[in-house]
Amino acid sequence: MFAAEAGYEALQAFATSIGIGLLIGLERERQSDLKAGLRTFALVGLLGCLCALLAQTTDSGWILGAGLLAIAAMMIAAHVSDPLDTGDPGTTSVVALMVCYALGAVVWFGYASTAVMLAIATTVLLYFKAQLHGISKSMTHIDLLSILQFGVLSLVILPILPDKDFGPYLALNPHNIWWMVVLISGVSLAGYAALRLTGARHGAALIGLFGGLVSSTATTMIFARHARANVDLARTAMVVILLANIVVMVRLGVVSFIVAPEIVGLLFGVLGCGIALGVAATLWGWRQLEVGDALPMPNVTNPTEIKTALTFGALYALVLVLSAWLQDVAGNRGLYLLALASGLTDVDAITLSSLRMFSMEKLTAAQTITAITLATLSNLAFKTGLVMVIGGAALARRTLPGLAAIAVGLVGGLLLMT
Repeated sequence: MFAAEAGYEALQAFATSIGIGLLIGLERERQSDLKAGLRTFALVGLLGCLCALLAQTTDSGWILGAGLLAIAAMMIAAHVSDPLDTGDPGTTSVVALMVCYALGAVVWFGYASTAVMLAIATTVLLYFKAQLHGISKSMTHIDLLSILQFGVLSLVILPILPDKDFGPYLALNPHNIWWMVVLISGVSLAGYAALRLTGARHGAALIGLFGGLVSSTATTMIFARHARANVDLARTAMVVILLANIVVMVRLGVVSFIVAPEIVGLLFGVLGCGIALGVAATLWGWRQLEVGDALPMPNVTNPTEIKTALTFGALYALVLVLSAWLQDVAGNRGLYLLALASGLTDVDAITLSSLRMFSMEKLTAAQTITAITLATLSNLAFKTGLVMVIGGAALARRTLPGLAAIAVGLVGGLLLMT
């Protein structure tokens, strides 16, 4: 019985390794003047699995290494003896075949699910060659710098910071503070990249969505200015501004799920009410929207710049200390006043500090949700002021009802949840 089960598992591993080879080989088969196609990749995946079996049975790891070297030597010899007509050295196919071999070996060692996921990722990378080259060529110096800086923030600085509580009320944890910096920078970088890739040609919806991820304040300001300069752009500006502010609430929900998932259900009940009314108001405005030429882009800065990260980290640390102090001295009222004040310029810092205090059991769920909601309402009030002062009467008439709808939804959701 045990032998039968072992045989079935071995056959399953072989079949999976062949399937992985077929998947990757299917993409390579599309290439002209190929040196390895569908059958070759399937056989190489099977060879990797067989070599792993032999290595495990004989307790000789060199068998795996010898197989990998043989595959690489075979492909290199094929390209040397018969170079591609396109002038491409063919290194991608060589590496892809070596990856296929390794994935076949990984399947035998019991990581079939991981191997399949990696095979899909490999196929995606191979298939989207032209798109990836296009993205690379379109990247500016600032784009590349932002990616490198995010790598420094997340992979260099974060691991070396101590994960201990310091300072007044033990409110300062360097590792936690910088993790929040990485989190917000990562979300902003994703929006920044999407905004750069889509450009202004895809309309108000994408600019509002991705602009809200990067900076809803910058998005609101730039479209308020353009609406004042060109009254015909007021309806478009309304849609962009409302979407950017709706995305702020979605972003808060996502960040909350990562930082304190146990509170997300209640928080989403509040934010969801604001999102629902905001979406309804946006759809009403969307029906009146006239599609025109390319829209102006929000002038957003690099979200992973070290100076920006340090500024946010310092602000977050300050809000942490002030939150703990005001909670101790003035109770909930002190925290709520801080939420209203700090939310005017940055809703992320007070949100993260409130979630941090909730995780440390210094705030209840109701107090945390109330503080986040007040900060969001304060931020909405600030954006309303920008629309009125910068955008002028035409934009204000169209946009203020939508912003008011979001605020009503937040207040209603807060009353229902607490």
